[in-house]
Amino acid sequence: MLKEFKEFISRGSVLDLAVGVIIGGAFTGIVTKLTDNVITPLIGLVISLIFPGTKNVEDATKGLSFSVNGIKFDYGAVISAVITFLITAFVLFLIIKAVNKANAIIPKKEAEEMEEEEPETTEAILNDIRELLVEQNKREKSNQQEE
Repeated sequence: MLKEFKEFISRGSVLDLAVGVIIGGAFTGIVTKLTDNVITPLIGLVISLIFPGTKNVEDATKGLSFSVNGIKFDYGAVISAVITFLITAFVLFLIIKAVNKANAIIPKKEAEEMEEEEPETTEAILNDIRELLVEQNKREKSNQQEE
């Protein structure tokens, strides 16, 4: 069972997945901070410009929620999560697109190299063998004449 686990873990796809999850988690943290500390305040700034009654940008961002019977509905957090998701998905899309393009180029180069090295046909191989046999016969005849 331990051997099977080692084989499973040492597969390239599992390692790639693990690296992807770790990098994705780190990247999501970066995007979350960008959304919370840059994009959301910008939205708040726009709201404060549209509704001049807000005292500052923080009041405007707090305005992205409402309460019913003391229960707070913070749709600003939902907007922030959607923006975070869209940024993360777009960047991952760009990365996957670049990887797919690279993978498409590599097989084309390998195919071109294989085309350059045309495999020998049976007829060509038989001609080579015949030429070798003719040369061998010539050598044997010359060796016999020398003796």
